[in-house]
Amino acid sequence: MPLPLGVAFMVLALILLYRNKLHKAKFVLLFSFVWFFLFSYTPFVDLLLAPLESTYPTLHQAPKEIKYIYVLGGGHTTDESHPITSQVNETAVVRLNEGIRLYRQLHENATLIVSGYSGLFDPTPHALMQKKLALSLGVRKEHIIVRPGPKDTQEEAIAAKKLLGDEPFILVTSASHMARAMKFFAQEGLTPLPAPTNHLASLQHPDYTDFFSSRALMKSHILFHEILGIVWQKVKGF
Repeated sequence: MPLPLGVAFMVLALILLYRNKLHKAKFVLLFSFVWFFLFSYTPFVDLLLAPLESTYPTLHQAPKEIKYIYVLGGGHTTDESHPITSQVNETAVVRLNEGIRLYRQLHENATLIVSGYSGLFDPTPHALMQKKLALSLGVRKEHIIVRPGPKDTQEEAIAAKKLLGDEPFILVTSASHMARAMKFFAQEGLTPLPAPTNHLASLQHPDYTDFFSSRALMKSHILFHEILGIVWQKVKGF
């Protein structure tokens, strides 16, 4: 990831400096500064992230024949002292809200599918947290299918195949993740209608003064994560 890599470059520069390799130390230190500058500079990161997020267009209107909307999992931290909107992370909230938006367009005649397992440190399956959030936002209980087993996108695609077969459905996930998700679903012989959401990059009104931005570093993290995921898919033969 960009932040720990940048720190590693700085540590390497200090090691070279300690060993009196001044020329190499200066070069690595300069490289680490440029690295931090670029991957925390919003216009630069948006320029890299936007093509990935625009792989599939926004689904503005749900087709009337669709009966299922599969919302991929995000993440959560169970804490009953907080509202459900605070327990489910931002990515998961945005994904579910997009699914509910499309659900409303279908006059509530569709079924939401939510998935995700409990994880290592939280005993509550993510799918149940998404169901709880959906119920609080007015989705009827009988219109929610919970799949608490899948641990990642590949397993979510397998679960979708078992549940839906050849039934057409909408797939909702983050725009940056959609390209990778569609490959997993295609591997199972599925051709869902993509509904990307949670777009983070914007090229419309770039802020050229946004230097060393923590939010830009977060976007860089997502960019690296997805690129590594795509490379790993190719290694595995997808």
